[in-house]
Amino acid sequence: MTTALLVIDVQMALADVDASGEERSCPEAESNITRLLESLRANGAPVIHIHHHGTDLADPFHPSLPGAKVQPFAAPTDEEPVVIKTNSSGFVNTNLQEILQSKGVDQVVLCGATANHCVESTTRSAGDLGYNPIYVGDATWTYGLTGSDGVTHSAEQIHSVSMATLEGEIAAVKKTDDVLTTI
Repeated sequence: MTTALLVIDVQMALADVDASGEERSCPEAESNITRLLESLRANGAPVIHIHHHGTDLADPFHPSLPGAKVQPFAAPTDEEPVVIKTNSSGFVNTNLQEILQSKGVDQVVLCGATANHCVESTTRSAGDLGYNPIYVGDATWTYGLTGSDGVTHSAEQIHSVSMATLEGEIAAVKKTDDVLTTI
């Protein structure tokens, strides 16, 4: 089985959110993403970076703004493709599937941000396309939200629900240590 690592939206706009003090889940995500990158690179596995580019000038991920830049710890090497998306899923209107097919990939390991948006959306698409996704729960993070009903949900609650809705039916949800010992 050929496994690829997908590193999703680890960009400066989210570092800015963190710096603002907003509540977030999984403070160890960056160190676990670093571990995944180091291990899969050392094993020669394909690593693909997916970056979001907002289409609205007010979007902090707009390519003309500093928020669109990658966080340094997750910077791609010269050999690693970068897929640019404008939607939540890394597969929609991108060449991600072509890249995976060209590398003979049949399983993807997903990490990055945010757990309940782009990582979850890309995981769902990967499952639908038959890529046997592994969602690395402790290498993703998210932020608290208030719904249209006025109910506030903590970052930990949202992250937990995201993992629960994916587990078993759509993806295998694993911890970094489990991924590193099995891949």
